[in-house]
Amino acid sequence: MTTTSNAPSSTPLAEKIKAIIRASGPISVTDYFALCLADPEYGYYKTREPFGRHGDFITAPEISQLFGEMIGVFMVHAWQRHGMPDGVRLVEIGPGRGTMMADMLRVIKRIAPQLFDSMNVHLVETSERLRGVQRVTLEAYSTKISWHDSFDEVPDGFMLIAANELFDAIPIRQFIKTPTGFRERLIGLDAEDQLAFAAGVATLDPELLPSPQASIPEGTIFELAPARQAVMQTLCERLKRSNGTVLIIDYGSLVTGFGDTLQAVRNHDFDPPLANPGEADLTSHVDFEDLAKVAVATGVHLNGGKHQGDFLYGLGLAERAKALAKDKDPAEQRLIAAAVDRLAGAGAGKMGELFKVIAVSSPALNLMPFRAVD
Repeated sequence: MTTTSNAPSSTPLAEKIKAIIRASGPISVTDYFALCLADPEYGYYKTREPFGRHGDFITAPEISQLFGEMIGVFMVHAWQRHGMPDGVRLVEIGPGRGTMMADMLRVIKRIAPQLFDSMNVHLVETSERLRGVQRVTLEAYSTKISWHDSFDEVPDGFMLIAANELFDAIPIRQFIKTPTGFRERLIGLDAEDQLAFAAGVATLDPELLPSPQASIPEGTIFELAPARQAVMQTLCERLKRSNGTVLIIDYGSLVTGFGDTLQAVRNHDFDPPLANPGEADLTSHVDFEDLAKVAVATGVHLNGGKHQGDFLYGLGLAERAKALAKDKDPAEQRLIAAAVDRLAGAGAGKMGELFKVIAVSSPALNLMPFRAVD
């Protein structure tokens, strides 16, 4: 069962993937996802500068300093709720250009000098190219910062961890409804020797599907993310051992459901997922209910989830924007208002509802602006 292919694939990575398929047969969506982003020769994150107006997409920290400042406010609040310990490890996994961390540190230094003076910063970044960008962005704080290839390298100790748009870039598995049940979706070659989706042999345990299942039409996609579950479990187990809080922000859904969310972004526009492997960012929506289940099963305390807009407003986004706009000329005031609307507003092109937020902590404590859960 082969479905319609995307536009002809002619990138160097496409040719490499085709050779793999010719030699060994169709590959899983997981393997395709991983190759697109991390192939050592042609992978997107190995060869391109994805962030900012000259990249393929703009993340929240690049829209306005207000985003990173609100995350800094949240980290100070979490530190206070944890009893203001010394020797904090402030960790960001996937720190992009370093913009969010720079904005966080500026706020932390201003409103919680005790925390700033006693903490160390740990950036988990696999790209040497991005590390170079981060070193420039964070030059003023260079004595505080260490870089790591993986989270496992971050030393034990109380942690405040930020993961903004981390989980969407971790590969997923996809299953497609067929007359014989849900079968794993693969990527093979069509009659024109182009990359195309196909249904494989592997089936899905019906217990893993959300209900109701009776009326699901053929062709429906269900996504599983065992690699995301593993990362979440690693973070939660570290909290259990060392104490602290993890803040997770990403686009996705608060409730597990059906649907194909695999998407590619190139030059600030959507691209067919199989069209330009290695030259487009590949992501999918994050299932926050799934992450929450992992956290609860691990025994850490869950705060969440919230829409990004509600989260930012709850931390004082409107008040901070007003202060930032004070004494500015009208053009700058309009830019600040537009940034607030894009970060926290609803509707097309805005992040306020599409992006969701959860926080997990050990030991258990309730954090603002999340609703307290007994």
